[in-house]
Amino acid sequence: MSRQLQYDYKGKTKVITFSYRQYHSAHEAAAAAEGIDLTEFLNMERQLEMVADGKAVKNHRDSYFNKLGFGKIFLLKKEAESIKDNR
Repeated sequence: MSRQLQYDYKGKTKVITFSYRQYHSAHEAAAAAEGIDLTEFLNMERQLEMVADGKAVKNHRDSYFNKLGFGKIFLLKKEAESIKDNR
C-alpha cells in the first residue's frame, strides 16, 4: 500500500508517492525522486549500523541529507487514519 511522502529539497516542498515495497526508507525515496545515487551512503550506513547505536546512525543520516539540500522528510498520515481520529 502506498502512502504520501512530503519533503523539503533546496527550499521547495514536494509530495510524492511512497511505498515500503519499493524503498527501505523515506530518505531513499526522496533521494530517488531527486535523482540522487545513494549507493555509497547506504554502504556506509550499513557499516555504521554494525558498530554504532541507532542514534549515531540517525545523526549520520540527517547530517548527510542536510548536506544534500534536504530539510524535513516525513510520511503524511493516511486518509483512513485521519478519518478514524476525527470520529
